[in-house]
Amino acid sequence: SLKSPLVGTAYLSLEPGAKKFIEVGQNVKIGQILLIIEAMKTMNEITADRDGKIKKIFVRNETPVEFGEPLVLIE
Repeated sequence: SLKSPLVGTAYLSLEPGAKKFIEVGQNVKIGQILLIIEAMKTMNEITADRDGKIKKIFVRNETPVEFGEPLVLIE
């Protein structure tokens, strides 16, 4: 699973009400944006580290994440 590289707040879409970056069951390509983690007013794009299918999204929108916390499972 892809783990958080920093502490911050996870966002699953660009703005409230917008389409989510990813859904369970969706195929993703390496480098594709999966979510954003906001830390100290900086938006950090978290991208896929490999091609695959989204099996699980461990975080909820607008929730805090810790360093090393699982974010997304890609198979």
